[in-house]
Amino acid sequence: MSTLLAQIAKKAQSDRKVRFTSLAHLLTPEFLKETWKTINRHGAGGIDGESIEQFESELEQRVQEICARLKAGAYRAPPVRRVEIPKGPGKTGTRPLGIPTVGDRLLQKAVARILEAIFEADFCDVSYGYRPRRSPHHALSALRGQIVTGKVSHVFEADIRGYFNHVCHSWLQRMVRERIADPVILSLIGKWLRAGAMQNGVVIRSEEGTPQGGPISCVLANIYLHFTLDLWFERRFQPQCRGEAHLVRFVDDFVVSFQYLADAEDFQGKLRERFAQFNLELAEEKTRLLLFGRFAAERRAQYGQRPDTFEFLGFKHVCGVDRDGRFAVIRLPSVRSCRKFLARTHDWLVKHMHWRCRDQQEHLREMLQGFYQYFSLHHCQANLDSIRHEVQLQWRRTLSQRSQRHRLHWSYLATRDWFKLPLPPRRALHPTV
Repeated sequence: MSTLLAQIAKKAQSDRKVRFTSLAHLLTPEFLKETWKTINRHGAGGIDGESIEQFESELEQRVQEICARLKAGAYRAPPVRRVEIPKGPGKTGTRPLGIPTVGDRLLQKAVARILEAIFEADFCDVSYGYRPRRSPHHALSALRGQIVTGKVSHVFEADIRGYFNHVCHSWLQRMVRERIADPVILSLIGKWLRAGAMQNGVVIRSEEGTPQGGPISCVLANIYLHFTLDLWFERRFQPQCRGEAHLVRFVDDFVVSFQYLADAEDFQGKLRERFAQFNLELAEEKTRLLLFGRFAAERRAQYGQRPDTFEFLGFKHVCGVDRDGRFAVIRLPSVRSCRKFLARTHDWLVKHMHWRCRDQQEHLREMLQGFYQYFSLHHCQANLDSIRHEVQLQWRRTLSQRSQRHRLHWSYLATRDWFKLPLPPRRALHPTV
């Protein structure tokens, strides 16, 4: 099956105008079982209440049933289970998340693999989210290289208001048809877009938005912004600029760097018009144009001021200098990222207050290692040390709440092996970023 996908990807790469008319034959029991190996085993169940374990215990029978319904044209996409998750510290409200049934999730993942094999040949280099062999650190590295080695003086920091909830179905299906002509695949995508969400026993359907939370939403989100933003920027806007202009996008999070202010202001106006055509809108309160870069630093220094800062992919970007006194972009964990992580550790400690100390230590160790793994860049050492100290303070307060008669002092805890947490790495884990 992987070989067939590779052949499709090769065909898509060699002929950028070909439309694939026969893809449904790939959705075999063998392909679904191969796809099952990539499914997240910790995912929650959908509206039918079936768990990952229950589905896996009958995997052979269930994939046969799915393929039979596909072949008969009788497959029906069930509504997703709508849950509201908090947006995080510093933000009000919640973010809707749709959880498909396990069987539907498997089929979505299988179709997503096919779409990725085809559209990967078309996606631009400026896009880094949900793509093979690309990660947030690749996007951060590209942005840093553009600012440090280029002639960047201005950065446009943008945020799309409720992106996943405002994707236009008709435009999205038209974009998919640029490469896909198989009626079965197109029908499945249409069914998922129209399936709706069940909340409090009521199915809510919408004429816009992608099924956020399902595997298919990742690739569909990339396809939509590929045509709406990436291609438009590379083919129409960038060639008209007087100076340098660079775009870096990770799903719906993107920044654009410019050499000249006039180009940046022109982009800001034209982007609003472009987004309006595709039912998208910039969140004005989170969108801004700022001075940033080597030349911005020199200009601000004349007035005793520092350049503005901006956030991207969890990092705060600051104009600074390296050890040799040369201009450098300093990336630090943003205040929002640190607060969000500490809120997670606090909530976990409260819910698992009475776990054995060794078990608490093991889980906190895993959480810290994950934080280190992502945020361990140059200049982040002090921030990582501070986060570790804050987690220890949280843990100490939680342990003290177990009993009103026993107070835990640092002098005692410092001698306990079970209270020790992993130190941050002394060197950056991503030295090339």
